[in-house]
Amino acid sequence: MEPEAKRGGGTAMAGKLRVFLGAAPGVGKTYAMLREGRRLRGKGLDVVVGLVETYGRHGTAGQLRDLPVLPRRPVPYRGVELTELDLDALLARRPALALVDELAHTNVPGGRNEKRWQDVRELLDAGIDVATTLNIQHLESLNDVVEQITGVAQRETIPDDVVRAADRIELVDLSPEALRARMAQGEVYAPDRIDVALGHYFRAGNLGALRELALLWLADRVEEELADYRARHGIRAPWETKERIMVALNGAPQGEHLIRRGARTATRVHGDLIGVHVRLDDGTVEREPPDLAPQRELLRELRGTYVEVSGGDVARTLVDFARSESATQLLLGPTSRSRLRELVSGSVINRVIRLAGPIDVRVLPPPEPGLLTVPPAPRRRRPALVPVRRRRLAWLVGPAGAVALTWALSPLHESLGLSGVLLCQLLVVAGTARLGGLLPAAGSTAAGALAADYFFTTPWHSLTVERGADVAALLAYLAVAGVISHLIDGLTRRSQQADRARAEAAVLTRLAGGTVESGPRVLPDLVAELRQVFGLDGAAVLARTGEAIWEPAASAGVEVPSGPDEASFSVDLGDGAVLVLRGAPLTEEDTRLLGPYVAQLKLARERERLAAQASAAEVLAHTDALHTALLEAVGQDLRAPLAAVRREAGHVPGPAGQRIGAEVERMERLVANLLDLSRLRAGVMPVVLRPTVVAEVVRAAADGVSGVRVDLESGLPPVLADPGLLERAFAGLLVLGAEGREPVVVDAGVVAGRVDVRVTIHGGQAASSVGAGPTVVQGFVEAMNGELAVEETPGGGTSYVIGLARAVA
Repeated sequence: MEPEAKRGGGTAMAGKLRVFLGAAPGVGKTYAMLREGRRLRGKGLDVVVGLVETYGRHGTAGQLRDLPVLPRRPVPYRGVELTELDLDALLARRPALALVDELAHTNVPGGRNEKRWQDVRELLDAGIDVATTLNIQHLESLNDVVEQITGVAQRETIPDDVVRAADRIELVDLSPEALRARMAQGEVYAPDRIDVALGHYFRAGNLGALRELALLWLADRVEEELADYRARHGIRAPWETKERIMVALNGAPQGEHLIRRGARTATRVHGDLIGVHVRLDDGTVEREPPDLAPQRELLRELRGTYVEVSGGDVARTLVDFARSESATQLLLGPTSRSRLRELVSGSVINRVIRLAGPIDVRVLPPPEPGLLTVPPAPRRRRPALVPVRRRRLAWLVGPAGAVALTWALSPLHESLGLSGVLLCQLLVVAGTARLGGLLPAAGSTAAGALAADYFFTTPWHSLTVERGADVAALLAYLAVAGVISHLIDGLTRRSQQADRARAEAAVLTRLAGGTVESGPRVLPDLVAELRQVFGLDGAAVLARTGEAIWEPAASAGVEVPSGPDEASFSVDLGDGAVLVLRGAPLTEEDTRLLGPYVAQLKLARERERLAAQASAAEVLAHTDALHTALLEAVGQDLRAPLAAVRREAGHVPGPAGQRIGAEVERMERLVANLLDLSRLRAGVMPVVLRPTVVAEVVRAAADGVSGVRVDLESGLPPVLADPGLLERAFAGLLVLGAEGREPVVVDAGVVAGRVDVRVTIHGGQAASSVGAGPTVVQGFVEAMNGELAVEETPGGGTSYVIGLARAVA
């Protein structure tokens, strides 16, 4: 990347700056800079090494072999002669490219410039191209973030503008695992600094966070250059190099729904979330909608950005801002304007869609309503359930309507006849059946038949029927009305069954979506949803805390049972928990639907248990990390005193000096074993398992240790182990019994497909009083997928049994 940048005083520099940026020391910045210098020198470019720090790294030093190196300038400081970059000599030499390491370095006091980046700026002003290196933690803007991550304050910092003005920045990247492996192999720091570095600054989490900082900082710079390029070339159409989701907020309650949908979309596509509120600039004082403040807070929680813009036209202001921010998607909520206002003022949504051009516009529907209520299932072989109000209305309107209709048609009794009025009555019966069900329809049928008899049969205005044809017509009417009412009731039942099925499907869909949810509110939300779905008075999950004592883990409703005995329905959830319900009795269909809720409640309780275990495991992991760091620090602090004691022991004559030397050697071995054990647990010390002959390893471990008797069979199969670790494990056990009067016996045998090697230490020493040795041995054995068992020996003493897997031929 080569931006047209301006540096320093506003004038363009003649020289070009190239920065090799890294997340942490040891990633290979200096190596990459020197390799690039050698490549350019091979093409005939005049390249000179102004200053490079190799820190004893052989790979870095090897890149200097055919590069001219400018001698450093000696600088006296507090009685010590230090060396710095010879700026004057480099300016006089005027190479095409100068390689200057560590851009953020602070110069020795007394020179022309306080900081090395100021020396580099003089070289650039003189027309000399410079390649340099920098770690991300030295940037001024990230200083506090780096200190928060690593716990180390950076004293040497550099203004961000100096680095941003570089003509080219190259990220030298290395994964945390690879960098820690290099560190453990001694390729970065001296051996006496490895353990402290791995346990503190160079922890995997620290390196991962620093790597992310470097990538994000560099991505921001690329984004700035891209925006500058588009502005200089007049490009207004968004370039979809990165998804930007813009949410239009007008303070309506559904704004929270829009923000959450936008956040989910931005998370899936790794994009940015921007919330925009348009204030009208028509001169009126606009009060902020009450829902806007919580929506701003929600945006911050979801790592979004909130912006307010002013404009007279809401639609055009939104689209113009979306273009200026290169938004790729614009999310709008449903309009809150009335149809009359839309007819007068126009639709904001429609105008946004017309003006958006290549920007995707999504109009989201209003959020779904809250919890569902499942309607009761239709009763078998009984009339369909109808709401009480509709049933009462049908009883009131149906019979009265039938009588009123017959009375109104009575003047036409000669032309219309009985058959005609009965056909009209069927309409009243059908409507009554649809409104109030089967029983009100039967009442309407009866009322209609009596009214037809009274007004349309002879003798008139009586309930007597003279003609047989009229009797047949009335009987046919009653039959047809009954069939129609029954059919309509059946259709109502089918409709109710369909409504019930849809509600059950919606509930099951909600439950299926909730199977992946977790958090402290899952169990209470499930109980509250269950209570509303089934229309219960109260529901709760009770956990047993005593013989007959129940404590609510989650509850909903006003009449919550305090125990299974008070509930109208209860289900055992296992592990001493029970679901209790109070309300109307559950039908067979309700019980079937309750099954998925019971399964979800069991999963929710299991998730709570696992979350508690994970929290406890995290505490243990932090404690273990602290113990490991302390162990490494103590090990480092012990090395120097032990070395001093060893030197002084050489001046002590006779057996006393020998005993001191032996104890110092034992202590050094123990410290080395403890440090290696911490490296094994940290995963930075490799374990190579291969077929190993036990007898050879035991003899090597017993070499120099007196009082060891090896009784190993000649046909003992090889084991799968790391020979080095296995030898150290045996040596640690043999040393425990070296001071005893009786010999230490080593024997072995094949047990259940494994090889058990037994180290028996005779005497009265108890297994619990042997110190840290067995703990180290156990760590070594477990690193090889083996087991260490401690057993008491008959007659006094302890046996240590190392079990290892047989090597597969």
